[in-house]
Amino acid sequence: MKKQNAFAGYLLIGLGIYFLLRQLNIPYFSAFYSWPTILIIIGAAFLLHSYLTKDYSNIIAGVILLGLGLHFHSKDRYSFWIDHWAIYPMIVGFAFLLKYIKTKSGILPALVLLGLAGFGLFSTSNPSWFSFIYTLISWIEQFWPIVLVILGIYLLKKRS
Repeated sequence: MKKQNAFAGYLLIGLGIYFLLRQLNIPYFSAFYSWPTILIIIGAAFLLHSYLTKDYSNIIAGVILLGLGLHFHSKDRYSFWIDHWAIYPMIVGFAFLLKYIKTKSGILPALVLLGLAGFGLFSTSNPSWFSFIYTLISWIEQFWPIVLVILGIYLLKKRS
């Protein structure tokens, strides 16, 4: 029970600081008053919980949320940031790699996803059949809230 309280504590501290800074309206932090910052805070809470309690089951969720938050925050603010579909498998591959470092499981998905990301990012010309990935990513970007609803319903039914 104490481990679960630790996660809630990290999350509440992070969200409390976020909303306090937002309430104080400090101009230096105005770029961080956005939804990607919430993803960063939740991902950081998962990672803090995983590493401090040595319960590494939430590393993947933490890295994915932190990575997506950083990506969405950075792509709108930094001109050098790459906005490419290969960033998504790279984030998930990196999550599996960090999990592998701690639990010694998940190296195959890490290598496959990082290889796919490397191919997408560094290949000068992709095969014509590869265009389905652009269509798939476009569809996911448009309908991702539906995926969240379906995942939530699945989790509710799974507990029953």
